[in-house]
Parts: sequence; structure tokens; C-alpha cells
Amino acid sequence: MEPAQWLADYRGRLERAADGARQARESLEQAGATARSPRGEVTVSVNAAGVLEDVALTPFARKLEADALAALIVTTARVAQRLAGERMADVMAGYLGDGPALTQLTRHLSPEVVR
Repeated sequence: MEPAQWLADYRGRLERAADGARQARESLEQAGATARSPRGEVTVSVNAAGVLEDVALTPFARKLEADALAALIVTTARVAQRLAGERMADVMAGYLGDGPALTQLTRHLSPEVVR
């Protein structure tokens, strides 16, 4: 293969990799999740990393005892984090494929999220 052709092929691969990385980043930015408690007292939103972004309480939440409300918030946050983890794993699987890199990225996720 001619050096010029090899260089052109290499640049093409780099451009495709950069495009894939951009698409993965954009998808991950949208991979956060929101969960609502079963009776709707609590709504929790997290980003793609599972970091808490918002907690909303309805007037029904005021009727709960403090310990029950705290437990409901934690439980609802865990659901949102699991959903965000699933979305993140899907995005990264599409970018990385199944293999050691995906395993390394998803090793901290709950077992039901990991493929």
C-alpha cells in the first residue's frame, strides 16, 4: 500500500472514531433518568452517572413520617440510578461492543444492569 493511501485510511479511521466518541458523549448526556415512587409522593432525577440532580415532593409526601419519607426518597433514587445505569450501559455497548472495556466501565453497576 502506498504511504499516501495508508495515511488517508488512517485519517478516515481516526475521523470515524472521533465521530463515534462524539455520538457516545451526546447519548450519555441524555442518559440520565427520572423515577417516581409507586404512589407518586416522590420524583427523583439523576444524571448518566447516577448523581442526584433533583428531588420533587408532592403534598402527599408531607403525610409521611420523616423516616418513611427518607426511605422512599432513597428507594426512588436507586430506581432512577438503575435506569440511568441501564441507559449508560446500552450507549457504551453500542460504542465499545461487548468485551473487557465494557466490563470495566460497568463493573460498579448493579447486576441486573450488566449484560
